[in-house]
Amino acid sequence: MTNAINWFEIPVTDFDRAKKFYGTLFNAEVQEMPHPEYKYGMLPADMQNGVGGGIVQGPGFEPSQTGSLIYLNGGDDLSGPLSRVEAAGGKVVLPKTSLGPNGFMAHFIDTEGNKVALHSMG
Repeated sequence: MTNAINWFEIPVTDFDRAKKFYGTLFNAEVQEMPHPEYKYGMLPADMQNGVGGGIVQGPGFEPSQTGSLIYLNGGDDLSGPLSRVEAAGGKVVLPKTSLGPNGFMAHFIDTEGNKVALHSMG
């Protein structure tokens, strides 16, 4: 097994607001994907060589600050995306924190009320 995670989905209540938030966070477009029951947007990822995921609005998808915590790729230095969290409408709840030789992490609340994290080596 290469990765412990194959795919992730972040629940949202306002798809357009969340699409704008995550587009700003990653400084990249969130690609809308057709789905018969849900509004779905894929976050930027190298789908040939890595793990991806998306935002989803629909029945059974409820944002939460409790439960599993997803760590999104903060790139070479998570300071970049972290600096865009509050301007995009989110809130930083744990600033950039050293993990020693394992890099850095930070936690934020997105516009939908989800607690999400970032990780980078720099």
